[in-house]
This record gives sequence, structure tokens and C-alpha cells, in this order.
Amino acid sequence: MTRVRADGSKDGVELDMLSWSGRTTLEVLGQAGLGHSFDPLTEDQADEFATAVKEFFPQMSRSVLFRALLPYASKVGPASFRRWVVERAPLDYVQQVRRITDTMHDRSVEIFHEKKALLEKGDDALKHQIGEGRDVMSILLRANMSASENDKLPDDELIGQVSTMILAGMDTTANSLARALQLLADHPEVQEKLRQEILQAVEAEGDGDMLDYDKAMELPYLEAVCRETLRVYPGVTVLFRNTTKDITLPLSEPIRLRDGTLADAIPIPKGTRVIPNVGASNIDPALWGPDAHVWRPERWLEPLPRAVEEAHIPGVYSHLCVQTVILAVPSLALMPVMGPFSMTFIGGNKACIGFKFAQVEMKTVLLVLLQHFKFKPTGKKIVWNFAGVQYPSVGEIGSEPGLPLLVSPLRP
Repeated sequence: MTRVRADGSKDGVELDMLSWSGRTTLEVLGQAGLGHSFDPLTEDQADEFATAVKEFFPQMSRSVLFRALLPYASKVGPASFRRWVVERAPLDYVQQVRRITDTMHDRSVEIFHEKKALLEKGDDALKHQIGEGRDVMSILLRANMSASENDKLPDDELIGQVSTMILAGMDTTANSLARALQLLADHPEVQEKLRQEILQAVEAEGDGDMLDYDKAMELPYLEAVCRETLRVYPGVTVLFRNTTKDITLPLSEPIRLRDGTLADAIPIPKGTRVIPNVGASNIDPALWGPDAHVWRPERWLEPLPRAVEEAHIPGVYSHLCVQTVILAVPSLALMPVMGPFSMTFIGGNKACIGFKFAQVEMKTVLLVLLQHFKFKPTGKKIVWNFAGVQYPSVGEIGSEPGLPLLVSPLRP
């Protein structure tokens, strides 16, 4: 961002905010989850690991046949044979996925062994490291080292947790953050209203340009902007599940079958692939009203439609905003809250375990950026691509991931 301040251009400097969002979330995940710094965010060039993770979902979305065969191919022969086949596959997208996974695996192994060596030296060695041994990986390794032989996890499983943690937490949060910045650029009145809320809070109770956790989480319009972004534009729009037993699925509304009869439940046999549509649930006009598709943060500062309250949507992203909303509109304290309101972070025992961390991260980054910078559209056409995690690109669907925005300093 030093380049933005030094440029002095009236309209601002064009920056790829998807790249910067990804680098930021990777660094936050690295420090909090692994006690490791990937990227000091001082150079224009991203870390190789960050680039690999950013390319993973776009490449996998192009590899439909590869993904379909993967569950079966993984059972054929030893790992060395499967590796031999992959290295000789004459398909570019297969080689791209191989390159990406190799980069991620090699760095994961490096981080794991560094962390394990420090833990074996004792807590004094960790005190001088990022996170001081309180990161998730240090806690996991410490517990594994003290576990009985029967309960210990093998090293390869622990190494796999490094890539899993980063892959699950980087693109999802980074792309949602990039989407929020794009929406704020497209809606300057919302951007300014949010900025004023942040500046007033920091001036009244901040330390430098930061607020403590409780104060930051209590900002009602910041909560509304983040919640509305995640409602209308969830990073993951569909899920893939297989039924483990025969079930009967109840329906919120009857549907007409092919023979013309109405049904209020559907029998689903064991082994059926079920694809819940998170995105459709979040913008269902029957629940949210005729403006369900409209990004309007103010809806969270108003009484929600009764249909939303009574829907009993089984998501973990429930009424966490209620306390914040009531602070902004005390009269809503009398409103009965049923929650949950959306499926953005899924639900049940497969729900996102890092959803609260993602919320805090998204709010913190917006809180800091909007105090110092303004964001405007470049005029270039931005399209969002359907993939494991939705991602933006310029001009055409399927092109290189990117989200250019004009960024200018709030103050010279």
C-alpha cells in the first residue's frame, strides 16, 4: 500500500485486490494457525505458496473428468504407481494440479518439521517464534507428542492438516473479502457510511487505528455489511453429500411430482448424491421477500421477515448478529429471534469450524483498510466464476483470477 500513497494519482492506483486479499488471509492463517509467516506483504510479488493456493480451485474447476475419476484412481496400486501415471498424463490441467499440490505439500512438510523441531527443544525456543507456541499447529503437535502410542497421529496426517487448514481458510475468506471490497467500490454511499462508523468508533475508543475485539465486533453497520455480503454471495454456493442410510426428506413447501401428485416429503435411498444449494437458500424470495437478490446491508438493522425467523434453516451462521443489531436499533430487542438465518457456513457436524475466525478476520481487514483508503471500480467487466470456491476474473468466465480496483489514500 506504500505505492498507493506514493503514486498521488487522482483516481488512485489499480491493484488486484483478490491477490492482496489472498496474501493477507494466508498471512493471518499462517501466524494464527501455524505460527509461521508466509508473506510480510511488503512486496508486489506474492509468495509461491499463496499463488498455488489461489490457483487450486480455478484449476480444479477446469478438471471435471480428473475430479470424477480421482476417488477411484486413488485406490489403484501404490502411491508411487499413481504418481508415475500422473507425471506422464498428457493433460495440461492435470500437470497444473500436480504442480500446485507439490508446492503446497513441500511447504507443508517444511513447516511441519520446523515446528516439530522447535517443540522438541522446549517452550523456551517457541517464545521467540511467531505466536509463541500458542498457534493451532503447536497445540496439536504438543498434544500428539504427549499422547499414548495408540492415540498418536502419524506425521503424514499432521502434515496434511497444514494444507487442509490453509486450503479451507484462505480462498474462502479472501474471496469473500474481495467481494465485499468490490461491493463497497460499487456502492460508494455504503462505503462512506461504513467508513464514518469506523472512524467515529476509533476516535472515541480506539488505540491508534485499531479497536479491541469487543468494540470491533459491536459495530452494527460493519456487521450488517459483512453479513449481507455472506448472505447474497457465499463463497461456497453448493455442497456435495452422500446419504449413509435411507431417509425421508421433509420439504418446507409441497412440490408437484411428475405424475401430478403433491408431495411434502421425498424418500432418498442410501448412497444417493445430494447437492444442497446454499446460494439459493440464502436468496430465496419466499423467505427474504421480493428484494432477496439485492445486496442491502440495512436489512440487518431492520426486523427480519417472519418467514426467515420461522424457516429454521440448519446453519451455524445463526443469530450471532442479534446483539450487534440491537445495539443499533434498541427497539429490535422486543423482536423474537428464532435463527439461524443462512447456510453460508453450512451446519451440523460438517459445519465450518473456522467460521468465527473468518468473521473476525474479514471485519478486521475492512476496519483497517477503510480508515486509510478509498476503493473505486476500474470500469473493467468483472465476472464471478462458479468453482469449489467462487472467484472473480476480468472480462470472461474461466480466465485468470483477479479483481482490479482503483485504490487511493483517504488522506494525502
